[in-house]
Amino acid sequence: MSLTLAWNNDQDKMAVEDSLIELLDKLLQAAAEMEGIAEGEVDLTFVDDEAIHELNKEYRGIDRPTDVLSFAMNESLDEEMDIVYELEEGEELDELNDVLGDIIISVERAKAQSEDYGHSLERELGFLFVHGFLHLLGYDHQDTASEQVMMGKQEAVLAQVGLVR
Repeated sequence: MSLTLAWNNDQDKMAVEDSLIELLDKLLQAAAEMEGIAEGEVDLTFVDDEAIHELNKEYRGIDRPTDVLSFAMNESLDEEMDIVYELEEGEELDELNDVLGDIIISVERAKAQSEDYGHSLERELGFLFVHGFLHLLGYDHQDTASEQVMMGKQEAVLAQVGLVR
């Protein structure tokens, strides 16, 4: 198995072009190579502000929209509920174990932020995607030192693919 990107478009604010998915896949491969990840699947969903607001409120207790959310499959918290998987006929649990996690991006937030920062929407979506991927791998930005590490990795991956400011 190799590293794959599965995606869904659950919003109507922007058409998702093949070229964008190809770009995000390049970013995924570059970030995975940097981190020594050779196998797995990342599930990406594009949503609107309303949908990400609900997820942010439900899972993080924050009552406002955000730009990106990540849900790692390998995270385990003491208060986390047990997940019961209902498998489709012919599907095996091993197939689900290969999923690194889910990244959810608000297209509305990405558009607004790209305008605020003065760079392309593709660059903003790429940044958010790499940011979400690093969260799946356990990176965080709770303090200055960890934020510097994460930002450095994000910028290195974006530069490797040519998405500079």
